[in-house]
Amino acid sequence: MEKNIILKTEKLCKTFSTGGVQQHVLRNIDLEIYEGDFTVVMGASGGGKSTLLYALSGMDTPTLGGVFFGQENIAKYGQDQLAVFRRKNCGFVFQQIYLIESMSVLDNVLIAGLLLPVNKKELARRAKELLSSVGLDESLWHKLPTQLSGGEAQRVGVARASINNPKIIFADEPTGALNSTMATAVLDVLTECNRQNQSIVMVTHDINSALRAGRVLYLKDGAIEGELDLGKYEGEDAARRNRMKDFLTKHGW
Repeated sequence: MEKNIILKTEKLCKTFSTGGVQQHVLRNIDLEIYEGDFTVVMGASGGGKSTLLYALSGMDTPTLGGVFFGQENIAKYGQDQLAVFRRKNCGFVFQQIYLIESMSVLDNVLIAGLLLPVNKKELARRAKELLSSVGLDESLWHKLPTQLSGGEAQRVGVARASINNPKIIFADEPTGALNSTMATAVLDVLTECNRQNQSIVMVTHDINSALRAGRVLYLKDGAIEGELDLGKYEGEDAARRNRMKDFLTKHGW
């Protein structure tokens, strides 16, 4: 069955200038992201993973090349157009969760939804449904973020990322600051989102996190050096882990 392309790049490049020296962080990347896929980007530190994520999501503008969402090249958008694009189409989950500490858990989710013109009663209903779906007990909804564990706060982050029904959720090391138990809980939420046909693009250094993906890209020196098709995640198994280890070893992990 042919997959629908939701996002693609053509000859994507990103260059930074530091002290007059050009640093080529992304080099001529041609990439297709498919609807309903869970795509993970791996690679050594400094290889361009987060830069690629930011370029794909419109959080950063490439130096050269295109980023196409449908027929639109968002690389040509101005900052106001990019802001509208992100609000309508993207959800974000970061290692640093960036919840507003003076607002309740529920309000942190609601305020992200208010960026679009929506019915407030419907928005409140959806926010509560999302918090329930990520496994956050109702008793926690009116607490402040500082009263939550790291795993609970990150699940709020996933709910917040989902409030506007984004076409794609972009996740940058979402389990990087969590212990293994909390990380598993967050990965379970992201996996369930993907089972509901949510498209996800995630950067990670962690093999356990990467195993949730259907597709793994290995980025080295700003270019995609390899790709692994793992198929939909149906649970942990030795064969899947061994395939991942062999893939990473081949690319010098």
